[in-house]
Amino acid sequence: MITLVRPDARLRDSYLAAHDEFVAIGEELRDGDGDWVEEADEGGFAGVAFTREELETPEGFERLAAHRRDQSLEDHPRPTGHVPCTFLWMVDDAAPSTYLGSLAVRHRLTPFLLEAGGHVGYSVRPSARRRHVATDALRLALPVCAGLGIDRALVTCDDDNVGSARVIEANGGVLEDVRGDKRRYWVTTAPRGRPRLAG
Repeated sequence: MITLVRPDARLRDSYLAAHDEFVAIGEELRDGDGDWVEEADEGGFAGVAFTREELETPEGFERLAAHRRDQSLEDHPRPTGHVPCTFLWMVDDAAPSTYLGSLAVRHRLTPFLLEAGGHVGYSVRPSARRRHVATDALRLALPVCAGLGIDRALVTCDDDNVGSARVIEANGGVLEDVRGDKRRYWVTTAPRGRPRLAG
């Protein structure tokens, strides 16, 4: 079983090891994890940047974890056009210091998110794949969506990503259509008990 937790600096070593796994297979940018560098924009967002060297320090990694947690706040600074987002990290119940992946719940849809990105994005570290981690994480995220007033969550995946399509369908996703290279599913977020968030 897995648990969804708020970003936590205690997961630094495992998070960075997972990052190295993603980079090794060419997945430096991944859904559900956010960017380490958010450029300043003309809308007044000053920009935020993290380096690998900084993230190897306890203070630097805590800054990343705090930034991720604060992105759920309506008034937290963010790039123009971005919406509040609840970031959650997947951990193994049997090894709670092991980071398995990231999940993001976007609180509302922009035109881009309606077309391609959806309410929920996720990524699972390569060494934890094919263990139902994404299926369980999405299931645990649905009550979080419901708690934010999202009755039906839009979840998308690449049209050729059979594994991700199965994850969404296993959670009740109903395919609306395929737009470009994206399959677009709607998932009912009816309460299924309280979300299991730790930390």
